[in-house]
Amino acid sequence: MAIVIDASIAASWCFEDEQAAASDRVLNDLPRVGGAIPALFWHEIRNVLIVNERRARIEPSDSARFLMRLRNLRLHHDDDHDEESVMGLARSHSLSAYDAAYLECALRRGDILATLDRSLATAAIAEGVSVIH
Repeated sequence: MAIVIDASIAASWCFEDEQAAASDRVLNDLPRVGGAIPALFWHEIRNVLIVNERRARIEPSDSARFLMRLRNLRLHHDDDHDEESVMGLARSHSLSAYDAAYLECALRRGDILATLDRSLATAAIAEGVSVIH
């Protein structure tokens, strides 16, 4: 069983003031169990970095290094989402389509979901998905 990683977990690896025990646990467990991400992950994490560059919280060179660190984790890219499930999960749990995509990925694959987002964690638990949060 792999760990589906959402952008909130990954962002906490980049910003010291956002670090959490859950994200440290995920980073430690990845080599043993493997990680997975839906296709939107890379766009979402790039957006986090761009927003924080604009806020002068991170330099472009730091963003580039962080993206390389993420690529080196060799996360499995899961592009097999079920559109109806994503939409249904978003509707039934009042999630964004982005968050529902992470949940759908974990649910379909039978994986653990790692998130620091409370609404997403609550929805995952309601759907019977194991959560690291």
